[in-house]
Amino acid sequence: MTDVQQRIDDLVKGHRVVLFMKGNAQFPQCGFSGRAVQILKACGVTELKTVNVLED
Repeated sequence: MTDVQQRIDDLVKGHRVVLFMKGNAQFPQCGFSGRAVQILKACGVTELKTVNVLED
């Protein structure tokens, strides 16, 4: 498994909900990312792990 695959595997196995997005939950950097965070919060998700795909 490559380093990237291992990192993704660790993230999804270590958190109940992971959102790969532009920006983060506090500062989304596109409309889709912001809306996805809003939808998850509206559905009661409290433990949301976000990964800023623009950093890698």
